[in-house]
Amino acid sequence: MLFKLFFRRVKAGEKPGYPRFKGKGWYDSITYLQSGFSLNSNILGLSKIGDIKIKLHRPFEGNIKRLTVKRTSTGKWFVSILTDFDYYTPLKHSDKSVGIDVGILSFATLSNGTYIPNPRFYIQEEKALAKANRRFSKTEMGTLERKKCLKTLCRVHERIANKRENFTQKLSKNLVDHYGIICFEDLNIKNMSRNHNLAKHILDAAWSKLVTYTSYKAENAGRKVVLVDPKNTSKMCSNCGMLVEKDLSERTHNCPFCGLSIDRDLNASINILRLGLQSGRKTGRCPSLQ
Repeated sequence: MLFKLFFRRVKAGEKPGYPRFKGKGWYDSITYLQSGFSLNSNILGLSKIGDIKIKLHRPFEGNIKRLTVKRTSTGKWFVSILTDFDYYTPLKHSDKSVGIDVGILSFATLSNGTYIPNPRFYIQEEKALAKANRRFSKTEMGTLERKKCLKTLCRVHERIANKRENFTQKLSKNLVDHYGIICFEDLNIKNMSRNHNLAKHILDAAWSKLVTYTSYKAENAGRKVVLVDPKNTSKMCSNCGMLVEKDLSERTHNCPFCGLSIDRDLNASINILRLGLQSGRKTGRCPSLQ
């Protein structure tokens, strides 16, 4: 089939693209749509593969619509199951609302004065990552030692990703449990990460994950997530509304007009809350998927 398509492209005068052999390590996942699989207790039956013993993470309801088998870079296997069950569990109504300013020094600053420290998972593992990278770069191509070093390197990256995932999932759940309206800045992370001095720290913070996870949890719980325009949220005085110019290094907001002196991030989070309550528009997208 691949060569039929190859010759068709040659005859049509297109760029043919010679078929490439795809070995056992070429693909990391396989997806079954609607059929080709069966699940009986802890035994998963897959077409063309056979029966596999699995550890079922939790029971599920509804009909299975899609099943994906995936292999991680460290050689672990996972099965993701998508069902058509309508899972909607609204929480008890809450009149509380909060504005959240994300940052690097503090991962998040809430408008009620709560500061959430930045865990800096990548920075914590940077030495281990550098050590694994050095060992990997010194090995010869195709050797068993190189495969072992590659697995060690992947394990460090996986550990960082797991820590970050766990942190953002728990924080988003906590926010949805306690607040009825949650306001974030609609940040353009891609453009912000072009700053080479801060790119590593911005990407390590995973702000998009927090907004995305909070958004889908809030929708399921009957809460509201609002994204506001980030323009001037740090400059504007939360007390009098006047704009106060300041450098990124200035961590305190000192207003010469009304005399307000508070933490820069706290001032921004109060402005985010006010703008969110004024606009009241519910987010219709997951920012990280745009």
